[in-house]
Amino acid sequence: MTTAYDPSGVHPVIGVDAGTTTLREADHLIRDLRTTLGLPPGTVACTHLIRTDTRRGTAVSLALPEEGSAEEAWQRLTATEMGAALGDLRHGPSEAAALAAAEHAARRSGRAVLYAGVDRLTGTVTVADLLESTAIDQLTVVGAPLATPDPTTPILTQDHVRPEWREGHLVLALVPAVGNTLAPFEVPNPTPCCADHP
Repeated sequence: MTTAYDPSGVHPVIGVDAGTTTLREADHLIRDLRTTLGLPPGTVACTHLIRTDTRRGTAVSLALPEEGSAEEAWQRLTATEMGAALGDLRHGPSEAAALAAAEHAARRSGRAVLYAGVDRLTGTVTVADLLESTAIDQLTVVGAPLATPDPTTPILTQDHVRPEWREGHLVLALVPAVGNTLAPFEVPNPTPCCADHP
């Protein structure tokens, strides 16, 4: 991969809980935070389903490329009413934020919305292009988990590619599509979440 993303490094992770309930709302929150917090290139932002005694919904996590950008983002977040967690620091209603941050930091779970190379995943790309130009580590084809897709196989992205953290790797689930192509398992619901954004 040719981006600034360093999969082997340890990155500070901030959890954020704005009270979102759906993945679509969480996707919008990430796009808003990207702008309002001035998230730098190399940030990996994920959504997390939260199920606790006090909260049912979604929270997001932001893995920033270095401490300085995490400190700046933290300062901006603490000026809001959103719940936030960074290491041992807490702000507002932070239980869900802390859960999201811990899961992302351990790379156990999280549905990535913002990651290195995501902007290149529009239209149709090949398996090789996707793996070489993004932070996605692995592909799995639903119904054929042991098969490795041919590097030249086209992937119809629908401009909506959401890999997930699984056992330390960013993995994209794919399904067979028309004409010997593949498509992401998750499809836009019912249209891309930010169709009204530039």
